[in-house]
Order: sequence, then C-alpha cells, then structure tokens
Amino acid sequence: MTRRGARFLAGVSGLALAAALASPAMAQDAEPDGDGEFIGTITLGESKREVQTDTATPVTVIDQEEIDDRQASTIAELIDSVPGVTLVNGSTPSGSGINIRGFGANSIFGTDQKVAILIDGATSGSEELYRIGTQLFTDPYLYRSVEVQRGTVGSFEYGSGIVGGVVRLETIDASDLTGGEPGFKWAQTLGAYSNQDGFTSSSTLAWQPTENLEFLANYSYREQSNQEDGNGDEIGNSAFELPSFLVKGRYTFGEGGAHALEASYTETDVAERDVPYDTFITATNIFGNVDRDIVSQTAALTYTFNPFANDLIDFEAALTYANQEIDSTFIEGSTPLALFVRPLANADQQFETTKLTVKNASFVETGPVAHNLRYGFELIERDRLDARAAPGGTDERYALFLVDEIEITPNLTLTPGLRYESSSIEGVIPDPDAPPAPPFGPPPPVADVAVSYDNDALIGGVSARYQFDGGFALFGSYAYTESLPIIDDLETPFFMERSEKAITWEAGASFDRIGLFAEQDALALKLNYYDTKLDDVTSYAGVDEVKIDGLEIEGSYALASGFYIDLNATFTTGDEIAPDGAVTDWRNIPQDSIRTTLGQRFGPMLDLSAEWVRVFEAEDRATTFSDGDGFDVVNLRATFAPQEGVFEGTELRVGVENVFDEAYTPLLSTRPAPGRNFKVTISRVFF
Repeated sequence: MTRRGARFLAGVSGLALAAALASPAMAQDAEPDGDGEFIGTITLGESKREVQTDTATPVTVIDQEEIDDRQASTIAELIDSVPGVTLVNGSTPSGSGINIRGFGANSIFGTDQKVAILIDGATSGSEELYRIGTQLFTDPYLYRSVEVQRGTVGSFEYGSGIVGGVVRLETIDASDLTGGEPGFKWAQTLGAYSNQDGFTSSSTLAWQPTENLEFLANYSYREQSNQEDGNGDEIGNSAFELPSFLVKGRYTFGEGGAHALEASYTETDVAERDVPYDTFITATNIFGNVDRDIVSQTAALTYTFNPFANDLIDFEAALTYANQEIDSTFIEGSTPLALFVRPLANADQQFETTKLTVKNASFVETGPVAHNLRYGFELIERDRLDARAAPGGTDERYALFLVDEIEITPNLTLTPGLRYESSSIEGVIPDPDAPPAPPFGPPPPVADVAVSYDNDALIGGVSARYQFDGGFALFGSYAYTESLPIIDDLETPFFMERSEKAITWEAGASFDRIGLFAEQDALALKLNYYDTKLDDVTSYAGVDEVKIDGLEIEGSYALASGFYIDLNATFTTGDEIAPDGAVTDWRNIPQDSIRTTLGQRFGPMLDLSAEWVRVFEAEDRATTFSDGDGFDVVNLRATFAPQEGVFEGTELRVGVENVFDEAYTPLLSTRPAPGRNFKVTISRVFF
C-alpha cells in the first residue's frame, strides 16, 4: 500500500472510530404525536463544529463559540483546523499567511492572489510584496464568525482568479451582547499566555437604545515577546504588539424592519522597530533591518431591503474600503549591502481597494422547478502606491455575476454560476527602452512612461447535488476561473497581456443522520475530492503549469450525553511544470494531516476537549527551513461557564497548546513552530 493510501485509510478509520464510539447537534422541539399532543423537547448531542453537509460547496463555518474556545492569536491560527488550510508562520501577524489547497500565502511575495479575504464584504490584503508577509493584521476578538470556502465553485460572487478559496469574516454585532433588547452591555476579556509573556485584552461596549438601533465599540490589545520552540530556542522575529479596534452601528426601519442600514470600521496598527526587512525569517540577513509601521483599515456601509412576503426582493448595496499601509525606514549599518538594499527596504507601501457591490436574491418558481437567484454587479478600484520592486498604479474593474440554485426535484439541486469581469490598469514605469545600467556605480536617471492595459474574462461553473433518502448525498462540480493581470506586473508586458487560467473538478459524498447508533445521537460526514489545473502561470518564477489534487474529510459525531468527536483531514499531491517541460513537486504542497478532537460537555457549564494533530512526513520535499518530517501535536482545552449565582455571565477558558513541547517546522513555514504554551482567558458580561 502506498503512503498516501495508508494516510487515506487512516482518515477513513478515524471516521469509522467516530461512528463506532459513540453533528453538529441542536436542541429541537419534538413533533406532536398522533393525537396532537406535544411530547416534549428532544436534546441532541452537540459537536464543536457543524459539518456543512447540505451543500456541494466545500465550506466550513467557525462560529463565535469556537472563536472564543480556540484562543487564537491570529486569524490564521483560528482557521488552521479547516481541511485544506495550511499556515505559513501562523502565530504572528507579520511574516505569515494563509494557504488553501496549495495556493495563497508563500514566503517570497506573501500572496499569489489565489485566496480572497473579505471583512464585512471589504476585499482586504495587498498584491505581491517582496519578502513582506501579507497576513491579516487584525484581531480574532473583532469577529463573530469566519467562513472558509475552498476552491473556485463558490467564489463567483466574490471575485475572479480565486483558486484556493475565500475567507469571509463578519464583525461582532451589538445585538450579540444585548440579545436584541434595549439596554447597555459591557463585555471584558483578559488573557495570558506562557510562551512568551503573552497578554491580551478585549473590551466591548454594546448599546441598544431602541429595538431597531444598536451601536458597538471594541478595543482589543495583544502582545507577546519572542516565543520559544519545542527545543527551548528563541524564535526570532516573533514578538509583536497588536492594538485593534472596531466601531459599528445598525439601524432598521420601515414596515416589519424591511430596511436596514449598517456601518462598520476596523483598524489595526503595528509598530515594529529594528526588525529584519524580510518578515519571514528569524534573524537579520542580507536585506538588513528596518523600522516598520503597519496600518490596516476596513470600512463598510451597507443598505439592505428585504420586504416581508416578497420573494423577488432581497436587496443589498454595500460600499466598502480596505487600506493597507506598510511604511519602512532602513536602518543604516544593518547590512554591508546597503547600497543595493536601501531602495527596497527604505520604502512605503500602500494598497487600497474601494468597492461597490449591488446584488439581489429572488425566489422564482417555473412550473415544478424552483430557482434561488443571486445576481448583481461590482465596481472595483484598486490603487497601489509606487515603490521599489512594487510598481504603483490604478486597477479599475467592473463585474457582473449570477448564481442560480435550481431545485429540479426535492432531491436534486443544480447550481450554475457566471461572472464577467473587466479590468483597466494604468500606471507609470521606467522607460523600458532606456539603456541598461552600468555594472558598477549608480544607475543613470531614467525617464518614466505611462502604460495601460485592458483585460477581461468570462468565468463560471456548475455544481450538482443529489440527496438520497436516509441522509446520504452525492455531489460534484466544475469551475473555471481566470486571474487577470495585476498592478505588480506593470513592468512586464508579457504578464500584462495574459491571464492565469484554472479549471477545478470536484466530487464527493456526505452523510447526515440523527438517531443512527443511539437515541438522539448525531453523525455528519463529508468527503470531497478535487483536481485543479492552473495554466499560463505568472505568479511564480519558472512555472508554466500547476496540477494539484487532494481529498478533504470532515466529520463529527455527538451523543446526547455530551460526548463528541470531530475529525478533519487533508491529503494532497501536486506537480509544477516548467516552461521546458520539466516536472517537479509543486512547491506549495502542504503536508498531509489528520486532526481529531475528543470532547465531553457537562451541560452548558463545562466543556473539556483534547485535540490531536498528526502531520505526515513529506517525502523528498525538504526545504531550506524544514526537513519535511512528520510530527504530532496535542492541544487541550477547557471552558467553564457558570449558569447561575454570582459568576453567571463569566467564562473561564484554559488551554495548553503543544502539550508535549514538540519541536517542528511545518513544510511551508520559514520559522519553527512555538513550543508548549499555556493559555488562560477570563470573560465577563456586565450590566
């Protein structure tokens, strides 16, 4: 048996074990009996995370409870348990990133534009920045839910060129604290981490003067010193201070609250002093050191109109803005190559995205067929400040999209989607016809010339899902997308006149049943296989084509007694093909992994869980920073939430990450992972 076959068998065996031992479950009212008499409330077992078995889209949702329980320091750490998601140095906001299905973050440019990140609908992040990570500079405490869509098929509402997936974050609402009733609430969270001197605080004020008006303000602060790995060695360049804040308001009006107006603003500021310019490494190298200031901002103004008993109108118009500024000041004497490095390191970067999204959802019946239509348009403007190794310019786009969820029969659903996107990029670059610079001495001044490029793409796909009786379902999809040229490539005409093209096929099965092995138990399983081919590659040097395929497994099982098991697994292979036809392993393939959580709830007051992560050896894929060895990590978590008495409204969380102090460096990372880390947080809602 091959190693990949053995790993797949291990994943399936884990699912079988989950089923044998004992999904997401819920509490629901029982139906009346034959005489119309109510027979009581049935309480089902509740797992840590719901498996989305009712859709063909590979999607995972992390809710508020799991956000709190994970005690994550970054958004990346929050979603690393999702199948297909792999982190690049995920424990810090700088020099790290999110990789989904082998695309997204990398250690050279920080991102390849194949993963979209949206905060309240605002498209966040920057284009390629040399040796500067483009992780989300934000705090997990600002958010009420995170949704991760993997692959292309569910992405046509959000953009073009999305091969890895979409990460959608929704900020917290005042009504999450007030319960939708007029009043004032204050929530305070304090936390401490042992590795090294970590501290976090989050203060939230929620005010609801009337039932249809609410306001929220949150200030979160997080810091840590340079951490230690499993060997007790310091992990250089891992210290940070991260202050963040959120302000948000919502007003509903009209008959039945059909109209709503919502505004939100988030900001995170990071100040780094005398740190390596290359954010991915642990110590100063040839690029020297810099003082770096980072500002990350998002703003959203959204109007919705959803009149009661009108199936044709569910309207939304959203104006969003995202801004990321990275200002660096080169520290003289930090490298002997200052003459060559100074222009790169002593530069200011800024990337802004302004977007207007207008869309509507309609439910239409045409005979026996029902249509859930989502359609709209987007106007997008991206502005990038000119800097060394990062040409500036403006990218103006407009897009039209349509997604139709067609219920052909009660069991068969077909969902086609289309998106047309047009781009016009303008900028100023050094004259490409100027004579080359001499081998020694400063280069002569070169005149600038204006350039512009127009490109467009029609992308789309279709998914199908058939639901059998008994909880079993089969699904599959086809999706095609194009990555239009980006501002960063303005100085390379060949790249500006072609687009990267990706085709993804997917197939899978799901099973969801209540009362399968025991009364009131709940089992949910979902297996998804995908095959992706990316052609005309411009995001990576020396690569013309990428082929990647993988298997993702999600499972959960829960008993009414409170016992639960969650399982997530990823198995991936891939090749990259050079222009000369040479074939090698795709450089961004993550290591195969299985993650299993065993837990026990003792009512709503106490939740205990143990998480085991098995990462398999990556055969013959050692890198400069990682030997590709396999490793095992165990994490323990406990949540204590008294339901009455003086401590009602207080929640105490205790966690131990990397219990056995394992020393390891994941394959895509450039820094060792942190060693054992004790975490304690206490939260309280006042008034």
